Amino acid sequence: MSATDCVIEATARSVPTLRFDASQLRHLEALATAGYPEEVCGLLIGHEANGEVLVSRAVQANNLATDRRRDRYLLDPDDFVAADDQARRDGLQIVGIWHTHPDHPARPSPTDIARAWVGYVYLILSVGAEGLIARRSWLLNGSSTIEQRIEESAP
Repeated sequence: MSATDCVIEATARSVPTLRFDASQLRHLEALATAGYPEEVCGLLIGHEANGEVLVSRAVQANNLATDRRRDRYLLDPDDFVAADDQARRDGLQIVGIWHTHPDHPARPSPTDIARAWVGYVYLILSVGAEGLIARRSWLLNGSSTIEQRIEESAP
């Protein structure tokens, strides 16, 4: 899947809500905190419907940024392809990428923005020694970002 295959579009006036099943959100938060103090990353699998991005599952990917794992991630392309293949078999798609910011705010860094692709959700989870601090989601809009509301559905 390429960035042009994605269907998520946003403008400052219309930003789709990011919706998780509560159990998937707890699973994602557990993955994020387990990787502390290094950045961990992965993919969000789901689809867009009725003005929402619905996340069916979150999967972890290998972080190949071996030299700066505390403040960088480089998502393993083999993990991306495997997740994309499985998502397509399930009738879904990769809707976004998640990663952590250990001991830093859950907002995109200049590196995050420079590497982002239009059409994908970027979920950042701020984690510390005490666990999850915050989670925020963003969409790329030109050279800047638009924050996206995160909601969870009851199990």
